[in-house]
Amino acid sequence: MPAIDAARARAAVAELLSALGEDPARPGLAETPARVAEAFAEMLSGTDQDAAAVLREGAIELDQRTDQLVSLVDIPFRSVCEHHLLPFDGTVGVAYLPGERLAGLGRIARAVDIVASRLQLQERLTDQLADTLLDGLQAHGVAVVVRASHSCLWARGTRTQGASAVTAAARGALEMPARRAEAIALLTAGHAHA
Repeated sequence: MPAIDAARARAAVAELLSALGEDPARPGLAETPARVAEAFAEMLSGTDQDAAAVLREGAIELDQRTDQLVSLVDIPFRSVCEHHLLPFDGTVGVAYLPGERLAGLGRIARAVDIVASRLQLQERLTDQLADTLLDGLQAHGVAVVVRASHSCLWARGTRTQGASAVTAAARGALEMPARRAEAIALLTAGHAHA
């Protein structure tokens, strides 16, 4: 997908304000179209980035095989739901069984940010993160747990304040029931409802 067309985005926001009965030229709203276009450009900055490449570029070669799970939990993220163009945010936990490479922990957090910085659904975000880690690290197995609060739940419709959605995905060796359970337990420790 190409970069955001800022001029079209500004015009679209101005048109939306007009459609909502507002005057986009009034003092409080005059800069809103530019601000919204800039905000979306930032929130969707991962759209044309390759998160797997970020992992591959920063990987460290292992000199011996390990069966030890590597995990990083409570990685904060924010994304934009494609259904209402409203934000959702939360945390990601990832665990992987290394193949021949290890990732720097900062690279994992960067990959999460890239994949989250797109129009998303939480379920797709979870799957894309699992696939990205598997591909980028050539891992033997991957598990991902995403816990998020969706503004569409509390700002509209049912107005369900405080609810969290939890999704999980596993790939490779971590799809086996015992290893999956081990990884999910590791990623959800300390959370009352996993």
